[in-house]
Amino acid sequence: MTNLPSSPVILQILPALNQGGVERGTLEMADAILQAGGKAVVVSAGGRLVPSLERLGATHIMLPGCGRKNPLVILQNARKLAQIIKDHRVSLVHARSRAPAWVAKWACRRTRTPFVTTWHGVHANNFLGKKAYNAVLAAGDRVIAISRHIGKRLSEEYHVGADRLRVIPRGADILQFSPDAVSGQRVHKLSESWGLPPDTPVILLPGRLTEWKGQRFLLDALARLKTQAPTLRWCCVFVGSCPPKSQYGQELVAQAQKQGLTEHVYFAGHCQDMPAALALSTVVVIPSLKPEPFGRVVVEAQAMCRPVIVTSHGAALETVQHGMTGLSVPPADTEALTEALAAVLQAPPEGLQAMGHAARDAVLQNYTTQAMQYATLTVYDDLLGTALAPHFADALAANQWAADDHKNTQAPFHPQAVAG
Repeated sequence: MTNLPSSPVILQILPALNQGGVERGTLEMADAILQAGGKAVVVSAGGRLVPSLERLGATHIMLPGCGRKNPLVILQNARKLAQIIKDHRVSLVHARSRAPAWVAKWACRRTRTPFVTTWHGVHANNFLGKKAYNAVLAAGDRVIAISRHIGKRLSEEYHVGADRLRVIPRGADILQFSPDAVSGQRVHKLSESWGLPPDTPVILLPGRLTEWKGQRFLLDALARLKTQAPTLRWCCVFVGSCPPKSQYGQELVAQAQKQGLTEHVYFAGHCQDMPAALALSTVVVIPSLKPEPFGRVVVEAQAMCRPVIVTSHGAALETVQHGMTGLSVPPADTEALTEALAAVLQAPPEGLQAMGHAARDAVLQNYTTQAMQYATLTVYDDLLGTALAPHFADALAANQWAADDHKNTQAPFHPQAVAG
């Protein structure tokens, strides 16, 4: 596509480019910026996704210690970032994490560069000074909330007004996360690698092995399910890695053994093929004990036409309509989660299919990567007076015409439907 007469340079800054929702969002926005005719620069301490970023055509600049909270390091990096902004003629800086946001705020103030922030995480105010540290993510010229739940918090706790606040939900890649895109061979290969029993319904919990993600909660419900419905066939796979130096994974294994679940439960670690994992599942459970800021895996599972069970708080109240596009249960209510699991495992196939299709339709209408990219570009346009978003929409339209092979899986893009 032809570049804009004056291609804006958009710089994103984050701690590192390893696996995670923030990192994936950074790559998705770099791709959108490039498709729209802009120039994409990412500043981080590096990581495994740097080659993927550079293959898109974006520029990566190393800034060691980019995620460190030490005030002296932040000041040093702010001076370095100010020079990067000048050298690369950066038009706008978008920060996605707290320490890099402090670096960016001071560098943008020094260079008089527009400053955008996105609030991605939980970021609790649980000790003195934490709110002040978090507040940098509410200090942008425009502040992006990844759900209405986060938007409400920014408005009430950090007093971000409607003039600066933009609610832009995360999205699922509906081409990658589509039942039509995952072959039976991929699913079978993954099932064999995990050693799952054949022809057995699979309960899947994707998420880092950490207390608030609710793995213990699910194990308790599975123990109750085994007692209450001993003839019901199922297995459960926990997908996700354990944080360094954490003993939580070993504690979960011990809990499963104590509850007599060893033959039913599998700890798979990190999974490289999440579309196949979701396709393999009968039901996807996200039993978080704390409110999720968004929960991208929920909409990815829904995009794969899979029934989901979530806890009824946070952004899950936005992405799941109970009884229509999934089921919701109160947090830490073991009996309710047991009943929901039994209901899904005993439901007729046509009922599960209807729920799965309703869930995918909701994702296509509200939670796609394309919609997130377009809406974020409108934020940049608002501050810069550019036309990145319309150029991006034109590029998508051209790609949709060309992508004949994807006509059955790619949803039409409707910019007017994007939340603001």
